[in-house]
Amino acid sequence: MRILWLLNICPPAAAEALGIAYSVREGWITGALDRYLSEGEEAAEKMELGLCFPFDGEELSGVRRLYPMREKERGQGRRISLYGFREDLKRPERYDAGLENRFAEILADFRPDLVHIFGTEFPHALAMTRAFRKPERTLVSMQGLVGACADSYMADLPPSVQNSVTLRDFLRADSLRRQQEKFRIRGKREREVLSSCAHVAGRTRFDREGTLACNPKLTYHNLNETMRACFYEGNWSRKRCRSFEIFASQGDYPLKGFHYLLQAMPEILREFPGAHVSVAGIPVTGYATLKEKLKISGYGKYLRRLMEENHLQEKISVLGNLSDVQMKQAYLNSHVFVCPSALENSPNCLGEAMLLGVPCAVSRTGGIPDMAQEERSALFFEKGNVHELASCICRIFRDDALAERLSGEARKQAGKNHDGDANYRRLLEIYREILG
Repeated sequence: MRILWLLNICPPAAAEALGIAYSVREGWITGALDRYLSEGEEAAEKMELGLCFPFDGEELSGVRRLYPMREKERGQGRRISLYGFREDLKRPERYDAGLENRFAEILADFRPDLVHIFGTEFPHALAMTRAFRKPERTLVSMQGLVGACADSYMADLPPSVQNSVTLRDFLRADSLRRQQEKFRIRGKREREVLSSCAHVAGRTRFDREGTLACNPKLTYHNLNETMRACFYEGNWSRKRCRSFEIFASQGDYPLKGFHYLLQAMPEILREFPGAHVSVAGIPVTGYATLKEKLKISGYGKYLRRLMEENHLQEKISVLGNLSDVQMKQAYLNSHVFVCPSALENSPNCLGEAMLLGVPCAVSRTGGIPDMAQEERSALFFEKGNVHELASCICRIFRDDALAERLSGEARKQAGKNHDGDANYRRLLEIYREILG
């Protein structure tokens, strides 16, 4: 069988073969690709794989030998067809019809039996369904549900903040209201993608209900995700972590709910004055230089206000964008990992934290309840309830036995959810089911 993957990034193994820089995000792609490459050319499973991904240079079409990223298996490897296409990933609300012509060329060259589209959030997903026109041979793997994200985007922000416009927001036409509208545009395209295929792969009740609401005729296939390789090694320890350190993986836009955590901090600090928050991702609260003041967004300005009102300036560290290894260390340094999002399907950050055994406090929203068991492998709080959020964190801080129990159970559950070998076998089963 000939399978073409349509991806949001150039996978690391392909980037190494091409001699270009790469991102380590979207680790489920690397996990599945590594297993395919490790089988070698004489694999019993007869599958030819093509990779199609955004590419900054000249439009790429060619065959390269790729090797798995796991060093111990560098002797293996397979020749794979690689295809690049140009797309403005920074403006995913814009649709470029020229992608359909590029994909028609790629499809004519590779002649896939099945196209597997990873995610619905970029225009290339819709362009591929329009170019391929074989819904019965099209599989879409859900990441999030963009339309649902649009509805929850503001995450209980005060109306004055929702309507605010800084100089940066005005010049970039990127205020909070505009950001939400961009999500709505992408959500409309997502519905068209799901209406143009016959098969979808997901892993939560949330994404199952959401996709079938868009297209009741879809065949839904259960398929868990594999995390980035480094998170399968290492183990959180109460003795080695920083006491009362809280870690959040992202806080640069409202949907991720970082403002909820800032609102919860005064209650946490009353009982644990040594509590501290580290957050990864794009720093949006910088205000020390003229350039930072000119670049601050409406949401960043609101976060700064919360920090000032609650006297949190010395209690928050923004770590910036981290590599996978740096991210892993940030998890292990923390006493608790917090996912305060207003909506998530199956956040990779939670899967990574659980694999390492970091005690987790998570919002009861979207697909998160399918990833962790309440009071067993994580503590849950109602989305947006800052008192419950503070209470969950304080419970972990004051009870080492609870933290250790959550840690052990999280590792067990995540080990099952994110078993890379089992997930790869299931992926092949799905391909066989579709192709008969």
